[in-house]
Amino acid sequence: MSNKTFAIIKPDAVAKNVVGEIIAMIQKAGFKVLAMKYTRITKVQAGEFYSVHKERPFYGELVDYMTSGAIVPIALEKENAVEEFRKLIGATDPTKADEGTVRKLFGTGIEANAIHGSDSDENALNEIGFFFSKSEVVGNQ
Repeated sequence: MSNKTFAIIKPDAVAKNVVGEIIAMIQKAGFKVLAMKYTRITKVQAGEFYSVHKERPFYGELVDYMTSGAIVPIALEKENAVEEFRKLIGATDPTKADEGTVRKLFGTGIEANAIHGSDSDENALNEIGFFFSKSEVVGNQ
């Protein structure tokens, strides 16, 4: 079991200027920020990152959405990180997310749900590696 997970604050949340509030929620929940950056990704990068969904009908829209504005990728650490983070962010559909979760508070739809969170320990490490070099991840020297 990994104690690391990965998040992306999505373009809708960045555009609504709630990045600070989301990061505060993450830290208040006991997560340590290992690496973070404010960036934009290209369609090629988004396509590669979401390649697991390539055959799904929403793939093209997802790539377009994730390249529509700035994002904030974040490497995080906490005991049982993936499971704990999934609880913090809530269900993919904000209307079905528990009260007080990131998606319930800041999401507006299934796509524009404010935040991405890794769904497994293996994916967390792969996703961290996609956005950050080992030297950028604090405590991973």
